[in-house]
Amino acid sequence: MKRNAACSCGQLRVACEGEPVRISICHCLACKRRTGSAFSYSVHYPRAQVTAIEGASSVFTRTGDSGNAAVFHFCPGCGTTVYWEPGGHPDRITLGVGAFADPQFPPPRHSVYEIYKHDWVIMPPDVKHLE
Repeated sequence: MKRNAACSCGQLRVACEGEPVRISICHCLACKRRTGSAFSYSVHYPRAQVTAIEGASSVFTRTGDSGNAAVFHFCPGCGTTVYWEPGGHPDRITLGVGAFADPQFPPPRHSVYEIYKHDWVIMPPDVKHLE
């Protein structure tokens, strides 16, 4: 399976092939600030399955609650964060699921930092709860 992600203006694009190794929701405060939402919904692919990254990106490096630094790549034109390189998993590229603009994208399988989860957020019944 091939999936294509892009920023809002379409300038920064990423192509991925195959199945991801992880689909997750993060409730940490830093992810809430980055997304402007109640949580971050992301997908992790092995670097070898990321077949193309096209367009210019600006970067922002942030140390997360885990203590690992992540390098976020966002479009310098529209500001959309499309992908990031998680410091704890240098063999992966992580993308925001919204960048795929696919309402059929699979649901999350993991949920992390639930200590910060909004009470009104209801998780899928089969999600793994990790801290």
